[in-house]
Amino acid sequence: MRLTTKGRFAVTAMIDLGLRHHTGPITLAAISRRQNISLSYLEQLFGKLRRHELVESVRGPGGGYTLAKYAREITIADIILAVDEPLDATGCGNKKPCTSGRDGRDSGHCMTHDLWNNLNRRMVDYLDSVSLQELVDQQRMRQVQTAESNTIHIQPRADALRSVLA
Repeated sequence: MRLTTKGRFAVTAMIDLGLRHHTGPITLAAISRRQNISLSYLEQLFGKLRRHELVESVRGPGGGYTLAKYAREITIADIILAVDEPLDATGCGNKKPCTSGRDGRDSGHCMTHDLWNNLNRRMVDYLDSVSLQELVDQQRMRQVQTAESNTIHIQPRADALRSVLA
């Protein structure tokens, strides 16, 4: 199984959009800067996301992209499948026959076909169970935790003096 850059970048860009959707349309240039993803690559991805009705484009000054649905209604599987990301762990691409016998006759699927096919099904089920909102919420929590860990706690002067004099 291979999840390529296309799927990863699409999910990352959608999380970025989900974090900021309440402020109005978000430009692809802004997402490109924040996430270090090529603008032309984002344009291709968002064209596909728009065709699958996951995002809407707003033209003109102040334009950009917004979510076409609530983030809780968009699954990660929706995003990955919208950008044509194949979720297939089989070696044959799920085509029959995936192997041939030594004599060249069709021998059906390889011995491990069912294993990889079951993995495909579980991957899609899992990605379909995770909403964009869940990932947006996780990212917000990380930002809060990072901000808290970067806060310097300064002890009041009186407490500092007491601890030195003690």
